[in-house]
Amino acid sequence: MKSNRIFIAWLRWPLYVRIAIIICFLLLFFGQLIVILEPKQYHTIFDGIWWALITVATVGYGDFVPQTMPGQVAGMALILIGASFVTAYFATLAAAVFSKQHHYVEGKVAFKGKGHVIIVGWNEKTNKLLQSFQTIDPAMPIVLIDDSLKEGPLLENVHFIKGHGTEDATLRRANIMSADTLMITADQHENEVTADMQSVLTLLAAKGLNPSLYCLIEILTDRYVKNAERAGANQVIHTSDAVNHLMVEHFLLKEQLMALKIKRNMTLHKQITIIPVPASLAGETFLTALHHFLEHHVIIVGVQKKEGPMMNPPFGYELHPEDELISF
Repeated sequence: MKSNRIFIAWLRWPLYVRIAIIICFLLLFFGQLIVILEPKQYHTIFDGIWWALITVATVGYGDFVPQTMPGQVAGMALILIGASFVTAYFATLAAAVFSKQHHYVEGKVAFKGKGHVIIVGWNEKTNKLLQSFQTIDPAMPIVLIDDSLKEGPLLENVHFIKGHGTEDATLRRANIMSADTLMITADQHENEVTADMQSVLTLLAAKGLNPSLYCLIEILTDRYVKNAERAGANQVIHTSDAVNHLMVEHFLLKEQLMALKIKRNMTLHKQITIIPVPASLAGETFLTALHHFLEHHVIIVGVQKKEGPMMNPPFGYELHPEDELISF
């Protein structure tokens, strides 16, 4: 029974480790054997091990060569036995490395770092969020948990974990006990109620494993806002309220700007002014216009286009002659 347990324990070791141990045993055995068979040619055990290593690797430097028939027979036996193990070792090692890399891409490798940010759910919002984090701090470690992706996004410092955020095993593979922040986004593949339910369950699972974890959660419906707060959310992002607020604000701004189109030289509440794009700035970037007007103590906050206002456009936006600038 004891020998059987030892054999089972031996089989549990990785294959490349077992092959490496066998190769080391062969080198020691044949290194000692060749010293016994040809003591005049091989003076020390190290000489024998060196010869065995060069022989089994099929390099053959020729600095040590068996001179007697017993030594040559030992050399042939070493080549027949050892070369196959060496070939199997490198093949197994390469396969193990490839398998490890494949498992990493598929999200099967656990994260071992600390102080990281965990984001649950892959969607366009998550994609933009990851890009923002890479702009803020490219070295920030981020773990992405998602069950819909077959392979993780190839983004620097982003570790992908495939699984559902409501499962303890998935959260443990993300090393949630050592995480700094958890961000839960709504599942875009489910209806609003189901997505909110899963988000709250994910929050409960995370707080159960790490009660001190700082958690932000996206909620789509009113009914689950209180549930998220009771579950321990530090911040609830109510998407419908945020979108509604932005749409109303932009609608009201559009109405104000349309009134200014009629009375170009007037200001609304003495705050908003429309300025035509100077000919010298046509074709320049929005950033160039900002610097130009700041020198004249004028703050530009957006661009009035034909199709409507664009607030806080990208710095690289190219101004057109028909555009107008929005100033406070």
